[in-house]
Amino acid sequence: MPAEVETMFYTREKPWHGLGVRVEDAPSSKDAIIAAGLDWNVVQKKIYTEEGDVIPGYYANVRDTDSHALGVVTKRYKIVQNHEAFAFTDALLGKGVTYETAGSLKNGRKTWILAKLPKQYRLAEDITMPYLVFSNSHDGSGAIKVAMTPIRVVCNNTLNLALQNADRIWSANHTGDIETKLEDARMTLFMAENYMNELAKESARLSRKRISDAEVEEYTKMLLPIATNATETMEQNTNRLREDLKMRYYFAPDLQDTGKSQYRFINAVSDFATHAKPLRETKQYHENLFLKTMEGNPLIDRAYRLIAAA
Repeated sequence: MPAEVETMFYTREKPWHGLGVRVEDAPSSKDAIIAAGLDWNVVQKKIYTEEGDVIPGYYANVRDTDSHALGVVTKRYKIVQNHEAFAFTDALLGKGVTYETAGSLKNGRKTWILAKLPKQYRLAEDITMPYLVFSNSHDGSGAIKVAMTPIRVVCNNTLNLALQNADRIWSANHTGDIETKLEDARMTLFMAENYMNELAKESARLSRKRISDAEVEEYTKMLLPIATNATETMEQNTNRLREDLKMRYYFAPDLQDTGKSQYRFINAVSDFATHAKPLRETKQYHENLFLKTMEGNPLIDRAYRLIAAA
């Protein structure tokens, strides 16, 4: 398992990010927290100098099962335990919610839960399943986040566009009244419904906007530019990536019945961003891809801004 992933499970087919340990069925929260290796709590401990003096106002977030230090936080930081995250998702989605994947990154410093919402949506004739991602950090580096991740069933590509009229992410800092903030987050379901409805409208609009082969070429070059000081090798590598993207636009099996439209192009970019192998695969490649899947992929967002402005 890649270095950044500590524990994780997934159901049925291996996820688009290529991480985790397979289980047969999508478990309930009680089973999911064990399968994901998240059945531990965070406790706060005082921090001391080498001379034994307490450092006021700061605490170490420590995992109770192995005393592993997750991060240093201020006294204002409020812990949201893993079991509270699952309880929140259970309460939010109601009876029968199934968890597709959950786990921890970076030795427990970041955790997430991905649950499938029960309602399917049709985007420009594509069946799309919306997923809700609850992500949390125990090291003080990030906020609590609830995000929408729509996935086209036919190809497992994400299509979480940064729409102007609907939010795809809700977040809250680990300070203040956490209970109230989580209560406010129950509006997430309304956000999800609004986001998916707006995404359906935008997908229909993009599918009606025809683009020429010349525009495909232009958009591809703008998305994958070649620096003025690029070496010959760098230029060759970028051209290879450009050809990969265009091949997906013209020949991806799931796009063969889709006209030459902006919708087809944005899905080709999504396919490229989700599945294309990088020129150099780092140890954190899969983890970074998963985080982009949760929070939005910059390349897909950039492509959307390009075509939306046309």
